[in-house]
Amino acid sequence: MQLEIRFKSIAVRWFLNIFLIVAAVIVVAVVAFSALFSSIYTERIEVLATDYAYEFYALSGTDSKTFKDTAVEIAGEFQYKNKIEVQVIDLNGQILVSTSGFQSENEPMPDYYKAKENGSSSVLKSTTLDGEPIMAGTTVIYGSQGEKLGAYRWITSMRAANRTMGSFVIAVILAAAAVMAFCAFSGLFFIKSIVRPIRDVSNMARKIAMGDFESRININKNDEIGELCDTINYMASELSQAQNLKNDFISSVSHELRTPLTAIRGWGETAKMSLGTDEELVRRGLDVVLNEADRLSGLVEELLDFSRIESGRLSVVSQPLNISQLLSESADMYTELARQQGIELIFTRPSEELQVMGDADRLKQVFINIIDNAVKYTESGGQVLINQLHEEGCARIVVSDTGVGIPAQDIDRVKEKFYKANKVVRGSGIGLAVADEIIKQHHGLLFIESTEGVGTTATIVLPLYEPEPIPEAADTHRDETNLQEDENG
Repeated sequence: MQLEIRFKSIAVRWFLNIFLIVAAVIVVAVVAFSALFSSIYTERIEVLATDYAYEFYALSGTDSKTFKDTAVEIAGEFQYKNKIEVQVIDLNGQILVSTSGFQSENEPMPDYYKAKENGSSSVLKSTTLDGEPIMAGTTVIYGSQGEKLGAYRWITSMRAANRTMGSFVIAVILAAAAVMAFCAFSGLFFIKSIVRPIRDVSNMARKIAMGDFESRININKNDEIGELCDTINYMASELSQAQNLKNDFISSVSHELRTPLTAIRGWGETAKMSLGTDEELVRRGLDVVLNEADRLSGLVEELLDFSRIESGRLSVVSQPLNISQLLSESADMYTELARQQGIELIFTRPSEELQVMGDADRLKQVFINIIDNAVKYTESGGQVLINQLHEEGCARIVVSDTGVGIPAQDIDRVKEKFYKANKVVRGSGIGLAVADEIIKQHHGLLFIESTEGVGTTATIVLPLYEPEPIPEAADTHRDETNLQEDENG
């Protein structure tokens, strides 16, 4: 099966979806406006011609004997001979008189025949025998007794009018073409200003997909395109940083795995060679192997927890537990280790035991991680202080040390996955990320405060467990008595 990708540029889509519609609207508007102008202009010519020829309507007061004489008289005194020609026609269709002074017997008169047919008036456009466009209107004349006497017909040339209307239509078309050209130019310019950055973004995305996280888009725009470019650059920066963190994590985990494996192999070979000769050395070697195996198991479990967090499968089994006892057990695990390293570990036993709803194994894992970090980053002669406080319905566990501290630029990132502020001290860089996720699942908070060269304070806040109140015995007895009374009616 072959996948075919059809690409259609934004410019083409703009031309098909926008410009053609705009062009069609402009064309329709031009046609409609031109037709409206021609109609109004023609109607205006008709109204003026009708007004000019209205003098001949006086023939309606004559009779068959005086009709022709009156027509000749009116034609002789007609004032608008230079504007229109007026003809007086008898019942046989013969021109009796014309204001132009000559008659053409063969000229077609469709307006006359139509007016004669309907008995009133008619206005039509036609063409003379020599091809001149004209407009002509005929009005039937009735005598004083209602008899039909003939008709008068006005004629005006449309050549100048057609020229005027044609010039107007051409001007409108040129204006519309200018508008369309402007729309096309501005639209293409706008599209080009969008397409070029998008192509740069597309090329950048391809480079990022191929692993080049150092490239950047150099486009300075204060609009959505500029915001997109800044976002892409920020994404590339974050991916580059994540790539470096991942590489550091792999290196750190490899070292963390290699160290116990090396110790296990070395002491295993030593113990094997000392069998039957030096039982003390064998026992010491086996202790080291077991300790390093536990350490290796803890690291693997930490990695598995991190994997569960990434896939959303990290779960906690919550039940009421004594957080004070759990903290005491965790602190006791590091008392001897701290003493061996010359560190004073001070655990202030809580005056009251507090209960929280949580997973004992997971919370102990967090306490061990926090205390282990405090001991690990504190030099000989330093102190690690562990306290438990009861504040406003919450249990606050505070672990402070006088260790190397965390640089100010790293303090906001120490809970991120793979991140290690101090790459010299052992550790995978995911312990705090796992601890933070566990505390969040317990509806708590984990704060890290530190000053470089002074020390670090880790604070865990967990909501206390509040059991539901148990009804008093008297209330129970009273309820049972009332129930018996209700049953007995």
